[in-house]
Amino acid sequence: MASKPILHYFNSRGRMESVRWLLAAAGVEFEEKFIKTQKDLKRLKDDGSLMFQQVPMVEIDGMKLVQTRAILNYIASKYNLYGKDMKERALIDMYTEGTVDLNEMLIRYPFLLPGEKDAGLAQITRKARKCYFPAFEEVLKSHGQDYLVGNRLSRADIHVVELLYHVEELNDSIVANFPLLQALKTRVSSLPTVKKFLQPGSQRKPLEDEKFIEELKKSFF
Repeated sequence: MASKPILHYFNSRGRMESVRWLLAAAGVEFEEKFIKTQKDLKRLKDDGSLMFQQVPMVEIDGMKLVQTRAILNYIASKYNLYGKDMKERALIDMYTEGTVDLNEMLIRYPFLLPGEKDAGLAQITRKARKCYFPAFEEVLKSHGQDYLVGNRLSRADIHVVELLYHVEELNDSIVANFPLLQALKTRVSSLPTVKKFLQPGSQRKPLEDEKFIEELKKSFF
């Protein structure tokens, strides 16, 4: 029996949360080894586990994978969430990159100073409402299918739905004007593997609060 993937990261969302979503959607059980102190991080660096001296890192299939995109690409390929041919993969990559741009803003948001948060949320809201969500809505409208690419679940759908949940936590009115995205969210959320991941007590991480941010800064910065 193959061993479970092991995720090395902080006990927070950050750049590992998309990995958790993708593994969970694929129905893959995984373990987590949280980095709690500088010593934990130094240990990974010193034993050669971190090729570029940074996390996230995932142990899977005898490899220690770093770089978020590389990790996600491997998982998507391994679990058949990356389209059936090169054209579908190109579309999936294109849509995924759109989620990455907005997700980076969401990852940085909890770390903004109190006086910067209103402007940060305004930028997230503007980008989501005017750029990214209309683009994904138009894709679904253009072909009338249930999923973004090839009418089958792909990593693009999972990343977009993760994004919808994250944005709604900050501003629950943004998605209201995008009915096809709402339908996609409902459809993906109803999949047994995703439904399980969305339940309380799962390995899905909560939105970082001020207390967590302060403790993280004290430990690592």
